[in-house]
Amino acid sequence: MSKSTNKSLFQKELVTEALKQSFVKLHPKAMVKNPVMFCVEIGTLVMLIVTVSILITKDNSQGSLGYNLFVLIVLFLTILFANFAEAIAEARGKAQAESLRKTREETPAKKVFPVGELRVDEIKVVSSSELVKGDIFICETGDIIPTDGEIIEGLATIDESAITGESAPVIRESGGDKSSVTGGTKVLSDKIKVRVTTEPGESFLDKMIALVEGASRQKTPNEIALTILLAAFTLVFIIVCVTLKPFADYANTPITIAALISLFVCLIPTTIGGLLSAIGIAGMDRALRANVITKSGKAVETAGDIDVLLLDKTGTITIGNRKATHFYPSKGVDEKHFIKCTILSSMSDDTPEGKSIIELAGLNPLSYVIQNPRFIKFTAETRSSGIDFENTRIRKGASDAIRNLSEKAGYIFPIDTEESVRAISSKGGTPLVVSENEKVIGVIELQDIIKTGIRERFERLRKMGIKTVMVTGDNPLTAKFIAEAAGVDDFIAEAKPEDKMNYIKKEQAAGKLVAMMGDGTNDAPALAQADVGVAMNSGTQAAKEAGNMVDLDNDPTKLIEIVEIGKQLLITRGTLTTFSIANDVAKYFAIVPALFIASIPALQGLNIMNLHSPESAILSAVIFNAIIIPILIPLALRGVEYKPIGASALLRRNLLIYGFGGIVLPFIGIKLIDLGIGIFF
Repeated sequence: MSKSTNKSLFQKELVTEALKQSFVKLHPKAMVKNPVMFCVEIGTLVMLIVTVSILITKDNSQGSLGYNLFVLIVLFLTILFANFAEAIAEARGKAQAESLRKTREETPAKKVFPVGELRVDEIKVVSSSELVKGDIFICETGDIIPTDGEIIEGLATIDESAITGESAPVIRESGGDKSSVTGGTKVLSDKIKVRVTTEPGESFLDKMIALVEGASRQKTPNEIALTILLAAFTLVFIIVCVTLKPFADYANTPITIAALISLFVCLIPTTIGGLLSAIGIAGMDRALRANVITKSGKAVETAGDIDVLLLDKTGTITIGNRKATHFYPSKGVDEKHFIKCTILSSMSDDTPEGKSIIELAGLNPLSYVIQNPRFIKFTAETRSSGIDFENTRIRKGASDAIRNLSEKAGYIFPIDTEESVRAISSKGGTPLVVSENEKVIGVIELQDIIKTGIRERFERLRKMGIKTVMVTGDNPLTAKFIAEAAGVDDFIAEAKPEDKMNYIKKEQAAGKLVAMMGDGTNDAPALAQADVGVAMNSGTQAAKEAGNMVDLDNDPTKLIEIVEIGKQLLITRGTLTTFSIANDVAKYFAIVPALFIASIPALQGLNIMNLHSPESAILSAVIFNAIIIPILIPLALRGVEYKPIGASALLRRNLLIYGFGGIVLPFIGIKLIDLGIGIFF
């Protein structure tokens, strides 16, 4: 799903489908979900009855046939325009779903069947639809991965462009946090064994298709609250219009049914009522176009209200791959001998750090002849790795781990090495201490480079009112240096899974909304606890299930974009509501004077637009009320541009543009329409 799919809003195929759906949505069962537009539909049915009655009886007491027919047509178009706004948003989602379906075609799967006493694997080709959770299949170079799963054996380069739109291949491997694979992606090299993690019909693509088609979209709390508010407005204006009739009779001013219904339709917030669903759908659509799958519209909206943002240091704030930059041999240790020991200790270290040590040394490890080497892998318990050969034991690891190892053997930790460790940590680096036969011989400096422009990004978040928190496993000294250099507001050093979750709980207890991004199983508790939990698509199944969003691009800084999408959704809804309510002021000055001006000449002062006649005034207002909905559809779907200038500044800006504009534009529009139709009425 490429980001290039963000094409014109009104493509021919989408418009054609949306026009059909505009009529389908006229069914009362569909319309009743939108109270405002449902009332407009009832008013349209009343006008249909009145118009047919005039046609049959020839009774013009309710106005001429042409006048009533005109009102009927405009009211009907108002409903169609509102339905079209929702339908065009849904059509865009369905078009995306169709492209995803092409990815989810039936794919042959090399299923593994354990058979015989020796449990020799037998491989049979079956359809992807036959795979169930727990099954194991094999994929080799050129194979399409049949369904979602986790790699349990092997490593492979995978093309995920069918899902993410990104052409650059990625590496997925068993163990760790990059073991998850998605159905529909293609293996470019090597061979992997995968365990299925979903049942048929519940894969990631299936969920995406259901989501973008709108079947799973539920109204968010904010949207529900606004719907209730609009319903209340509608109820108030029903009472106003009903009580207007007795007042008119008392003033000997006949008001036609067409005039009453027109007044009602123009005064209730039809603009936002017609665009509300489109705004909600478009919010999820914008997230999807940013390659973020949201499990609910609520998640997108909540992102707009986030107060605290937790980000991993490695890969988010920093480049992610620490590199060796300096060797510091202890006093009295020959530098060449120290470098030799660092190379030997890194021979089996396939991490970027281990490779960078050998690269910095500039020597080939194979140039050293050693007998019967035994490589010691790094473990969380020992926090060190190394090599044993002949009567030599070389270890490299965290300073405290090597210190304990050395002191237990009766050695004193060198003062100069301790100073180097402190200096490296204070600069935000990671010191790796090296020992030979338990005696400390020096330290290696590793540095993780802070990403370019990350400080500016955090400043942008700060302007949004969002507190940034860096989460790292580094010691407090290193964490403090990186936090200050990157410009984050707070940090959690030596972070364990429970530390992240406890921090989130503490902020939530203070009434804050918290967002977090993670990819590992150890991130799952915090992702589940956070109000907005964004899991990496490359991460573990546990992380993806715990979060309420999945980032297809595996970009740790995507949270910043998600927050902006959420704020844009909230601002779009707020600005269009402001515009809709402001609209009613101009419609009031158009219709109310027109209704009473004949019997109460003093109301002439309210006819500030100097409209041609009562009939043209009513029709002009109704026509403007109808056409403003399709005019605002692009704004509802694209969203109002968000700028991090603070809440009060945003409020002033929106009131000035959409509040003032919502008052002025209808005055101009209604007057222009009146000039056009004044010759007929």
